[in-house]
Amino acid sequence: MFKVLLIGMPIVWGNLFLQAYINVWSIRYYLRKSRRAQCGTQGVSSLFGVITILMFGSFLQIALWGLVFRWLGEFPSLETAIYHSGVNFSTLGYGDLVMSEQWRLLGPIEAINGALMISLSGATMLALLQDQLKGRFKDYDA
Repeated sequence: MFKVLLIGMPIVWGNLFLQAYINVWSIRYYLRKSRRAQCGTQGVSSLFGVITILMFGSFLQIALWGLVFRWLGEFPSLETAIYHSGVNFSTLGYGDLVMSEQWRLLGPIEAINGALMISLSGATMLALLQDQLKGRFKDYDA
């Protein structure tokens, strides 16, 4: 189990760093775009850009786990390793591909990592959506 944690935790920390960087990048993008926004279409455009950036970040994290699975020799191809990683990261848990007994604890570690990172992306999108709505409705009395 120590060996699994020795492999898994640096990937979790790397993903945490990557997620933080992607979140800051997406917020900066939003602030740049929304500062120039004059109408609702530009606001939607800025939120669409944020969602795209955050999804790209999730794809990078999935690929990182997939590379580790391939490096460990768990899957015959990178495509299969990334597919399995996506199933774990998104917590779908299809079960059509199973890791060896030696490394199978990496699956739950990745699932916890993915749930946390996807939640952080959702929180970022919600905060920016709230900012959009607050700006759109500030002239209305409650």
